[in-house]
Amino acid sequence: MTSIPWQKLVAKYQQPDTRRSAWQVVNSFGPYVLLWTLMVWSLRVSYALTLVLAVFATGFMIRIFIIMHDCGHGSFLKSQKASNALGAVCGFLTLTPYFQWRHNHALHHAHAGNLSKRLQWDLPMTLTVREFSALPEWRKLLYRVYRHPLVLFVLLPPLLFFIGQRLGSPGGGKRERESVILTNVVLVALAVGLGMWIGFKEVVLIQAPITVMGSMVGVWLFYIQHQYEETYFKEEEEWDYLFAALKGSSYYKLHPVLRWFTGNIGLHHVHHLSPRIPNYRLQECHDENPELQDVPTLTLKSSLKCATLRLWDEEIGRMVGFSEVRGRTSTPQG
Repeated sequence: MTSIPWQKLVAKYQQPDTRRSAWQVVNSFGPYVLLWTLMVWSLRVSYALTLVLAVFATGFMIRIFIIMHDCGHGSFLKSQKASNALGAVCGFLTLTPYFQWRHNHALHHAHAGNLSKRLQWDLPMTLTVREFSALPEWRKLLYRVYRHPLVLFVLLPPLLFFIGQRLGSPGGGKRERESVILTNVVLVALAVGLGMWIGFKEVVLIQAPITVMGSMVGVWLFYIQHQYEETYFKEEEEWDYLFAALKGSSYYKLHPVLRWFTGNIGLHHVHHLSPRIPNYRLQECHDENPELQDVPTLTLKSSLKCATLRLWDEEIGRMVGFSEVRGRTSTPQG
């Protein structure tokens, strides 16, 4: 794998196509606004109908998040200034401070799979078997609770987007901090404006299910892109960028409809190899280069098993569940 001339291989896919990007903005923002408007009307009919519409609105909100994601990498538009402006707007709609998120996500790309440089706020933070065994019992319990699927994929995601994103996270400078403040101000203004128009209760009944479902899908995608049995973790001195991208980032092979709504983010190995490739060119890059196809591949069905993985076992070099190391974690290992 180290012989792959990957810089040359990905170069032809790194240029954004302005027309394709513009069309993606139209077919993501347009349906989202339309569905939101229909949800306002549906409240007069049945809240069950509102929730059905919320499922589709969630899909388009995820696409808007992917556009923000590409803007943060500078891969969506040729102009970085335009990318930042569009990214900020996407951030308002997805409750995410754009510049703070962009800063944190860049660190994720720089250190993914590096045990020596794991980010404490990089959900989901993973411990090794040795690290877990050295914890006091109360911290082991906290980690067990945190890694439980009900907590990790159901309870924490909405808290992250409703509250965590309002507070920001460590790191960054003045622009990142101002991004958090500006996003909060815009969200308050939108809430007040919409509340005065359709009612504050109605705003909550519409936006809450979209954000809850969107946050859960988003966290799951982030999890499954790096947390599978034979993923890649190495200490700093052994860490390799190419291996981290192609072995530590999965190819989540989804149905074409799901792939469309998630902006091809399942082709995560290609994305980590070159974040400068726009989301709409990831599949093309993967399909045209056999060197990028011998990678960890997950389907929707097989990925569900990964929810039980909890720790990186440095002895055997794979992710394991608590039951697989029971008896080995009662005392610290040297």
